[in-house]
Amino acid sequence: MTIPKEGETIQVHSYKHDGNIHRVWQETTVLKGTRNIVIGANERTLVTEADGRTWLTREPSICYFHAEHWFNIICMLREDGVYYYVNMSSPFVYDNQSLKYIDYDLDVKVFPDMSYLILDEDEYAEHKKKMNYPEVIDQILKRNLDKLLMWIKQRKGPFAPDFIEVWTSRYRFYKQVKKNDQ
Repeated sequence: MTIPKEGETIQVHSYKHDGNIHRVWQETTVLKGTRNIVIGANERTLVTEADGRTWLTREPSICYFHAEHWFNIICMLREDGVYYYVNMSSPFVYDNQSLKYIDYDLDVKVFPDMSYLILDEDEYAEHKKKMNYPEVIDQILKRNLDKLLMWIKQRKGPFAPDFIEVWTSRYRFYKQVKKNDQ
């Protein structure tokens, strides 16, 4: 597997279990790229939905993807603090300038005070039937949801207090480099 290089711009592709594209983020700047972890950032990037609709992200975001965990974490930097949106998903693969994963419907919204809501349980149940999620996927997702909730409570990974400072600083650096190159 190739590894995205720090400073390069990649796309992020989200698929559904049946192989259909779900959503594409046009531009994400790679802040860290290893075999296991990709940390990226984007701001006002174009997002294309499966039905062709498009929209722009509203705020700067730091995105955390892992090759072993069944979730990815979007850290949205807002005026009143950092909000986190977690997609329960397959681990990522990196292929042809694109980071790819399967979105498994369940989401967790985490607020600046680390309180959280589990979202879309009904959508998960519907798609589990419709797309025939194997029982093993269901068990993996439940284990990873438990792991994620522990990370939130323990302020681990992207929920650690210094995570945002470190990666927003790196993002500002790459934005300045791109600006100077123009």
